[in-house]
Amino acid sequence: MKFGSRSGFRLNQKEAQKLVSMTTRCPVDCTFNLIGKKFTIHILRNMIILGHTRFNQFETIEGINPKTLAVRLKEMLENDLIERKVYPGIPVRVEYFVTEKGKSVLPILEQMLAFSMKYASKEVFADGKPRSFEDVLGRHTEHMP
Repeated sequence: MKFGSRSGFRLNQKEAQKLVSMTTRCPVDCTFNLIGKKFTIHILRNMIILGHTRFNQFETIEGINPKTLAVRLKEMLENDLIERKVYPGIPVRVEYFVTEKGKSVLPILEQMLAFSMKYASKEVFADGKPRSFEDVLGRHTEHMP
């Protein structure tokens, strides 16, 4: 397991050895296993940023089909990223809510937004010009350096 980047973040030898000795799996892999499956991050995005709670609201995610959506919601429930609440009535109403664990994905989402606005601006913006998180949303993300 190696850590480092051109941005200057790099574990020194002692820190790297400590991390390796304390872990049985790469922490990045573990995070990716929780949120890296296709559409999982999109569902969390819609819940956290757009406030979606109902199954049919998630069907607006481009490319998702009902079967895949149902599977992802089940996986997210099993991983405690979301919880499900059933409201009795005819018809029965089901809503999904983000747990504290799921809400902790927000810094990752903000970093992904900022990265894309800066480095994938041609795909993100109609004019193709890069923008900062602050340019678009009027504030700094608390999670950016």
